[in-house]
Amino acid sequence: MNRDTSPPAPQLADGFGREVSYLRVSVTDRCNLRCVYCRPVHDFHELNHKDLLSYEEYLRVIRLAAPLGLTKIRLTGGEPLARRGFPDFLARVMDAAPGLDVRLTTNGTLLGPQAKMLASLGLRAVNISLDTLDRESFHRITGMDLYAQARSSIEASLEAGLRVKVNAVAMRGVNDHELPGFIELARTLPLDMRFIEFMPIGGGTTWDESRFWPASEILESARRFADLTPVEPVKGSHGPARMWKIEGGQGRLGVISGLSGHYCLSCNRLRLTCDGKLRPCLYSDKEYRLRPLLRSPRTSDGKLLEVLRRALARKPMGYKLLDERHKRAVCSRAMTAIGG
Repeated sequence: MNRDTSPPAPQLADGFGREVSYLRVSVTDRCNLRCVYCRPVHDFHELNHKDLLSYEEYLRVIRLAAPLGLTKIRLTGGEPLARRGFPDFLARVMDAAPGLDVRLTTNGTLLGPQAKMLASLGLRAVNISLDTLDRESFHRITGMDLYAQARSSIEASLEAGLRVKVNAVAMRGVNDHELPGFIELARTLPLDMRFIEFMPIGGGTTWDESRFWPASEILESARRFADLTPVEPVKGSHGPARMWKIEGGQGRLGVISGLSGHYCLSCNRLRLTCDGKLRPCLYSDKEYRLRPLLRSPRTSDGKLLEVLRRALARKPMGYKLLDERHKRAVCSRAMTAIGG
């Protein structure tokens, strides 16, 4: 029997030996919502179009990084569906990175009518941000009266054959009283309902420690409304969510404890912002500018890979930054500009 003696595929690894296999790509900072935890309350300025990476520039980075051990790409924003030509870009990403798990994060308000078409292009999974099941609360949280559109996108995505995860930012005094409704959503529909701890990301947002609703309390409360069985993580998975099966239900409940129980030791992600900056850590404002390099005819692919590896070599342990700031805002850029 012939043995394969070819060298293993090169990996992207940081200075702590964490292999990076997940690239989050923000395609725009524009969004049709104004969520209180995402954008600064005052003085938010959207980028000029010329300052955004072009789709061709994104594709160049994806083609370079894909062979280096990437397994997943997430397209996000802002609201990615708000950028003109996004479906065509999705199709080109599928062609540029065949075999990779390409996913979409969206607020859902523009998704419903496009769900079947996106699935036909090869999209298999979608994360829908939905922090409330009440129309008036939705309006208060997002600044827009678009609850019906966001809510209907869940069923439209399931009907299109997409795997659905619903993400809610957990905020005490804002949506904690809606926990039974969220559990019922996961009980009756085949989806993952995940609560993300409210994190001090971005200056000028409404972060307040009094609104912090920790994962431990979410689970303690959830057990009053459902019998929960822990789901063992998939081998090789580095996702931050801890999941529980809802007995007698179709879906699952999960928590992402980015503040009370960090997952930095297994972090496997790198972010590419819509203005062309590599961001190795969500909690750090240290970024590496790719846009000037991508727009220079003198920049070789080798040079781009050199910058990528340099950025990863300096990827920090984010929880240390949180501890140093005593859980106050740890980066100045708004979440909508980072890409989540």
